Amino acid sequence: MTYYRTTVRKVSPEAADMAAAGVLILFAEPVPPALEELSVIHQPTESLPGHPISVGDTVTVGAQDVRITAVGDIAAKNLEELGHVVLYGNQPNQTLLPGAVHATGDLRAPEPDDVIEFRSTSS
Repeated sequence: MTYYRTTVRKVSPEAADMAAAGVLILFAEPVPPALEELSVIHQPTESLPGHPISVGDTVTVGAQDVRITAVGDIAAKNLEELGHVVLYGNQPNQTLLPGAVHATGDLRAPEPDDVIEFRSTSS
């Protein structure tokens, strides 16, 4: 079941470089100016308020799937309220920050109009 779906509007060059290193910073508009150059800017199209982000869930970025392995304490709240989360792919030694999600799988820089989905493994 998809509990968060969004469409990419803009990917800055710095965000593309970070994705190559396994980090995506997602932010829905309005984006704080200090973070705009680092963020994948998106427009949510589907959201289930109050739905948790859970270990074992899948995040799809364009055609690439990653499996969630750890979730920071405020990641679901930030995603719901701000469209903001930091997604780390294949970074097992990265400290889990409160607004972060860790996953296994390679991340790539999305393109404008790509869809990003968070999907639950349970129904």
